[in-house]
Amino acid sequence: MIRSAVTLNLIESMSQGPWIFWHNLEESLKKAAQLGFDGVELFTRSGADLDVPHLKERLHHYGLQLAAVGTGAGKVLHGLTLTDPDAAIRQKAIDFIKEMITFGAQFGAPAIIGSMQGNILPSGNREETFALLAEGLKILGNHAGSLGVSLIYEPLNRYETNLFNTLESGSGFLERNDLSNVKLLADLFHMNIEEDNLAESIRKFGKDIGHFHFADSNRKPMGFGHTEMAPIAEALRETGYEGYVSAEAFPFPHPDAAAEQTIKAFQRFFRH
Repeated sequence: MIRSAVTLNLIESMSQGPWIFWHNLEESLKKAAQLGFDGVELFTRSGADLDVPHLKERLHHYGLQLAAVGTGAGKVLHGLTLTDPDAAIRQKAIDFIKEMITFGAQFGAPAIIGSMQGNILPSGNREETFALLAEGLKILGNHAGSLGVSLIYEPLNRYETNLFNTLESGSGFLERNDLSNVKLLADLFHMNIEEDNLAESIRKFGKDIGHFHFADSNRKPMGFGHTEMAPIAEALRETGYEGYVSAEAFPFPHPDAAAEQTIKAFQRFFRH
């Protein structure tokens, strides 16, 4: 069964970005449960940022699951990427993501690599860059596999990375490098910029999709843009996807309204 999730940014030094709930763990979990979400996707400073037993207890209390954990703080707060020209920084990036994987795995939740993938090396050598990315993802995918979870790699739009921008290019990269424990994140915001046909791309590469980000064409909650969601939802169901549809969207017009809009849209397209 396809499940719903809502994003929660717990980094106090951040105040804007595509997350629905902000900063207050208890209040956010309570609201997510009251609205009927199945899980939450967390964005934290590090894998050691939260007390695991406490989080497990609070999730259980509200009947929620941990859907996924984001690793973007490694890039946003520390400037770490898997394709940095400096080997020491690449190693720090791997260590940071390993910590996030270990944290999420305690809840059966995958870690997501988005901005930490980086960009083509300053030298412009694409093949060397792809080799570095494949090396990092192999190490991290194996680590995730040893803990019983997948690793999620997110193709981003061209304005955020010049590595892989579509499900097709991401899928080909995973296949060429035998990254069997790495799955793709299908993010509707990025896909609206890069894909020719969103539903067809999901249908074609569904076997590689391990997580799904639910946001409209303008990154507002679904229903506030021009995405034709019905054929996309149908395509996702056809692939047999059983993961989370998680709202990585701006808290427009404010967090509570954004969460309400999201769950209504989810129920409309995935529960009818």
